[in-house]
Amino acid sequence: MKKFILPLLAGISLVSCKQEFTNPGAINSSSAFSTPRTLAGVAVGLQNVYSNGRLSPVYTSVTAAGALTNEYRLMNVGNTDEANLFIGGPAVDNLNGIVGNMWTWNNKIIFDADNVINGAKTLGDKNTAAGLIAYATIFKALAIGNLAMYFEQIPSAPGSATEPARFQTRIEGFRRAVAALRASQALLTATPPGSTFYSNVPTSIDINFLTNTTNALIARYSLFAGDFADAITASNAVPPTYAGALLGFDAVVPNPVFNTVTNTNNVYQILDSTLGLPTALAPDLTDARIPFYTSINATVNPRYRIRGFYSGLTQSVPLYVPDEMRLIRAEALVRQAAPNLAGAVTEINAVRTQTPAADPLGIGGSGTNYTGTVDAPSLLAEIYRQRCIEMCMSGMRLEDSRRLGRPVSERKRNFFPYPTRERDNNPNTPADPSF
Repeated sequence: MKKFILPLLAGISLVSCKQEFTNPGAINSSSAFSTPRTLAGVAVGLQNVYSNGRLSPVYTSVTAAGALTNEYRLMNVGNTDEANLFIGGPAVDNLNGIVGNMWTWNNKIIFDADNVINGAKTLGDKNTAAGLIAYATIFKALAIGNLAMYFEQIPSAPGSATEPARFQTRIEGFRRAVAALRASQALLTATPPGSTFYSNVPTSIDINFLTNTTNALIARYSLFAGDFADAITASNAVPPTYAGALLGFDAVVPNPVFNTVTNTNNVYQILDSTLGLPTALAPDLTDARIPFYTSINATVNPRYRIRGFYSGLTQSVPLYVPDEMRLIRAEALVRQAAPNLAGAVTEINAVRTQTPAADPLGIGGSGTNYTGTVDAPSLLAEIYRQRCIEMCMSGMRLEDSRRLGRPVSERKRNFFPYPTRERDNNPNTPADPSF
């Protein structure tokens, strides 16, 4: 993976959504956002910020979703921020580090992505500009989506020292992410990226990464916003055989969950073969996804350990798994104005019966067709079940639990409170949620 020295992203002072991301030793913004190479450096930096270490959105989203929905067991109460997520309720307060890091670093990514996008629009080389805009927009959309999954309201745009950020609803946030992705998609179609763009980004980034990830995220956030027709259309545009939407890691930038959690056995572990689901929804013991996402330690507790995409220092993490698209279609077909329950069952069965060998990432249940009641409540419960199994440790389980109407008792909070650093600096900060 290409490495860039990113002075613009180093030594950052991160405060509220006044968005005063300052660094006295950095190159000035006019230099950073004026050439293809420097713009590419900042764009690659977005991927680094998104996935590098315990502060990153990868770590905070995977950790928060699993802790709040019983996906994990806590290993050490001394990790206070994580431990309070397992307690839930008022124990998750405005000073919680997971809450603060999720807020700060996702907002940081949005801020820098906007700078890349605006800088790229001034380039004479429109093919390079299209690639930079599409690449930056993927991480901007992911960051908006993360905020909208965990907070009732999110900043509608970066603020300034004189005009602190105003807020929008989380549903408006999902639609804003989709609008940004559609704009970059149009540029990709009109002016496909060329060699200048690809020579300045990681070698894993190609036109398939850009187009397929863009469509997958349009499908995801359209579903979350309740725009079901758009979700179906976008999900159908993602090839089921593509497995290249990956975040790569190495010894310098290791897999953050493996490095902090799996390798230490000192923060949390996967709960057990139920993946934390209630008895009625737990996977069959013969489900081949259990040994994909869990391993067994027969000598040292706990018996069940994290596997999946967090079992190695340099293991890649997918931005989406292929069968997420099938489950998006299944849910949209059930919840659209004129439900297509038979179509939803077809998509569910494709997920249930797929073998690991048939999936490009090796995820497959090797199970049997759905035999339950074919009505909307029953199918939505099955879709939730399949999402929890197929997309274990994806960081989306809290969003799924709320959206699909699971009992409140199955989660420990609905939304995060707003970090103290935001409330102290931004008078527009909304009231904290009650739960």
